[in-house]
Amino acid sequence: MTLSGKKVLVTGADGFIGSHLVERLLEENCEIRAFVYYNSFNNWGWLDSFEKEKQSEIEIFSGDIRDPNGIRVAMQNVDIVFHLGALIAIPYSYHSPDNYIDTNIKGTLNVLQAARDAKVQKILTTSTSEVYGTALYVPIDEKHPRQAQSPYSATKIGADSIAESFYRSFDLPVTIVRPFNTYGPRQSARAIIPTIITQLLSGKTEIKLGALHPTRDLLFVKDTANGFVQIALSDNVIGEEINIATQQEISVKELAETIIKLINPSAKIIVEDERLRPAKSEVERLLGSNEKIRRLTKWQPEVTLEKGIEKTIEWFSIKENLSRYKAHIYNI
Repeated sequence: MTLSGKKVLVTGADGFIGSHLVERLLEENCEIRAFVYYNSFNNWGWLDSFEKEKQSEIEIFSGDIRDPNGIRVAMQNVDIVFHLGALIAIPYSYHSPDNYIDTNIKGTLNVLQAARDAKVQKILTTSTSEVYGTALYVPIDEKHPRQAQSPYSATKIGADSIAESFYRSFDLPVTIVRPFNTYGPRQSARAIIPTIITQLLSGKTEIKLGALHPTRDLLFVKDTANGFVQIALSDNVIGEEINIATQQEISVKELAETIIKLINPSAKIIVEDERLRPAKSEVERLLGSNEKIRRLTKWQPEVTLEKGIEKTIEWFSIKENLSRYKAHIYNI
């Protein structure tokens, strides 16, 4: 499949990965309709940070994926759908699980039904490595059991199952895309790397974190966005679940020490109880297999962890960017 000239809908286009994906799709000469979360401030999220020339190449559609009618309108004349719209913060899901069910499960159902009615050529729905829970074996491939260790992961498991059912029941051309731990410029402060960097750049010498022992498979956002594009370009992915992973892991402690050395070597790590997940909810180890995506597409990771961290620090070091973050509080 070619993407050039295709009309594409990107839900969650105003978010971290979504905004990077929009930029990547512009490189593919797509006609982009960016679905952003409606609000009375007319805020387009990270798309507001784009240069005016780039913004002029994008059609903005403000709505809410919980609203089936709005999704149907947004889906009109669309060829390909990239569904990234979701609630993603794990701590917030502990006290607001209803919101996660409405957004992640019902929202995905709305997108799938609208895509079916619109007879789109391909739809990519976004999963998460959190659906696997703590690794039972490594590297984690797409056959690994699902373990709902948080309300967030439970809703993503539900959304994945609904997507699979639409492929099996209605021949909807669905692919489930499952990125591992994406990081980079524009990521929200509830994630580990922005948490560390913003505290350090704000002058803090005691860096407050949660559990230090878990390991993560960290993927630079440009590689994640390119993974979506390469999956969309492939003719071998319909009905498949596909990891995007580096197949390497690092502990939170090692990660924090690496970033501290680059910004302020005298800073110390403090474990703060409120940042700890409930014991049975903590995902202890994530290390993903990328064998399938390499086999079915032309994707391969291009940015090393060292280079990705440098790029991320560089972005956060810009005063205008850092000022968007609240390093003095625990962001959930």
